[in-house]
Amino acid sequence: MRGVGSLSALSGDCQRGFSPAPACAPPPPRVSPPGLGQTMASSEEDGAGGGSLEEKEKGRKRRLGALATAWLIGYNIAMTAGWLVLAIAMARFYMQKGTYKGLYKTIQKTLKFFQTFAVSRIFMVWFITHSIKQIQNEESVILYLVVWTVTEITRYSFYTFNLLNHLPYFIKWARYNFFIILYPVGVAGELLTIYAALPYVKKTGIFSLRLPNKYNVSFDYYYFLIIVMASYIPLFPQLYFHMLWQRRKVLHGEVTVEKDD
Repeated sequence: MRGVGSLSALSGDCQRGFSPAPACAPPPPRVSPPGLGQTMASSEEDGAGGGSLEEKEKGRKRRLGALATAWLIGYNIAMTAGWLVLAIAMARFYMQKGTYKGLYKTIQKTLKFFQTFAVSRIFMVWFITHSIKQIQNEESVILYLVVWTVTEITRYSFYTFNLLNHLPYFIKWARYNFFIILYPVGVAGELLTIYAALPYVKKTGIFSLRLPNKYNVSFDYYYFLIIVMASYIPLFPQLYFHMLWQRRKVLHGEVTVEKDD
């Protein structure tokens, strides 16, 4: 009994801390609930993984943005150079010949290439001036050619320098001032050219589809051109006044805030 009492006393002393350290058994280790540590670690890894995915996505977008910017810079440089080539060719032709007769025939291949590549003014180039050769020496053709050339050199050089974040003030000024005169003159040249083409279109029936035919459909290119000319009336003012608004905003810092309906 005494031995048992001594063991009990020793055990009690160990619990109270009176027994020397070697005689007392160490407390059992504390065990975390199963899966808790693993869950926390997994959460941290998931967070780290998500962050790296976001960084990869941002990096991919930056690379795509850089490629797109490089392509646009190259495109605008090429277009600027192309219109400069046209301007030099027109000036050289006039200085050598002393007349504009035959000018269109000389520069038509370069003109068709760059206008088609830009997907603009295709109608005037291919379906009017190219198709109706009798009007190629009209003064109105030279008028819109000169306007197009000055406008496109200014426009594409503006885009190029703007993408390079180094826009000279003169280029910006030219972009938002030349159009005040060039746009109305260019529109006049285009309208006069279409008007000059009307008699030849009516006489030859080019691009027209007469009845009877197997499709039972008719199309008169002559009246279509008249409709095209009439469409300039509502469309040109919209474009022109939009450019005037842009001019005020860019050159004078005026910003118009549109109110919600």
